[in-house]
Amino acid sequence: MLLITILSLYSFEGFDTQKISIPHLDKLVHFVFYFIAAILGSMLIKERTKGQFNLLGTVIISMVVVIIYGIVIEVIQNTFTNYRSGDLYDVLANSLGAFFGGGIIFILFLGKTPLKWKD
Repeated sequence: MLLITILSLYSFEGFDTQKISIPHLDKLVHFVFYFIAAILGSMLIKERTKGQFNLLGTVIISMVVVIIYGIVIEVIQNTFTNYRSGDLYDVLANSLGAFFGGGIIFILFLGKTPLKWKD
């Protein structure tokens, strides 16, 4: 999350990004970052709580935290920087990435018994 925060608030004024002409690359990057954040967040919650929450609860908590984080970052960009702006489409890309990341975790681990938390 620290990497996402730094990249979201950093000014890339000195970099020539015009050479990269992939349509909607920015939204794809948002999607991928938040996809990974939701996956890692779900695994972190499951590990740190020693399996206290069921799979669905873990995934929902992770997705909600990641989505709220994405909204807060967009508000900070729009409010406190003059070189970045908040974008509702970024929030949408972030949220879709979080939903897909949470969905992947849910599908991959649905019906599987945890290996670590049984004593």
